[in-house]
Amino acid sequence: MGLSVLWSLRLSRPAPKGNGRVDHASFAPILDHLKSGGLPHLVAKQDELATYISRLEQVDPDALTPDESLAYWLNLYNAGALRLVAEAYDRNLDTVLRIPGGFSRPLATVSGRKLSLDAIEHAKIRRFKDPRIHGSLVCGSASCPTLRYEPFDASRLHDQLDNQMRAFLAGGGAVLMGDKLLLSRIFRWFGGDIVRPHRMPTFIPARPDSIASALTRWMRSDLADRVKGGELLIAFQPYDWSLGCSIA
Repeated sequence: MGLSVLWSLRLSRPAPKGNGRVDHASFAPILDHLKSGGLPHLVAKQDELATYISRLEQVDPDALTPDESLAYWLNLYNAGALRLVAEAYDRNLDTVLRIPGGFSRPLATVSGRKLSLDAIEHAKIRRFKDPRIHGSLVCGSASCPTLRYEPFDASRLHDQLDNQMRAFLAGGGAVLMGDKLLLSRIFRWFGGDIVRPHRMPTFIPARPDSIASALTRWMRSDLADRVKGGELLIAFQPYDWSLGCSIA
């Protein structure tokens, strides 16, 4: 990940300063289809995913409002990740990691620049300096956050992002085992983002207890109180890269 972040820092940062809007309605039926039928149904939607991504390529994200722009990048990333999942499933692969360059090959050309999933995540999305994005991006693996059942929408974006982080933590991102709290490994990899969002994207690691403390705003109250009270040992779960994409 370090090299991907370093490379991404050479790319221009998002600079949304317009009042444009983007219609993500065509992404909704793809998500509905996946929710109702799982990965086999996703394979049948590959052409529609490609069409949706092509439509997003026609948009200048810097001509949007900040919330519209972040919603745009989140939806573009997740649509690209779903294409990767569909490709892996169609090829009978057990993980997206078996697709050479899956996250580093070009996904879309935006404002004349070819961007990969890695570039969209590190150069664009993380530069919005919002740690909640780590509960909203999917990678097609069993341990990634649950895919939201609807496209991100600027008019409800902050409620959606809060809901995603709460759902991720409650759904396995923070597992209590006695006096130990096991956090998703995502929070180890991106702990600096969680603790110091004003520095996103950052290489600087953060202490496990600081990460857990920063996450308490999205935890259920009883668990948050135990974290704040210093009662729990904080550790991180292993990451399961096996192919999967749950949606709720």
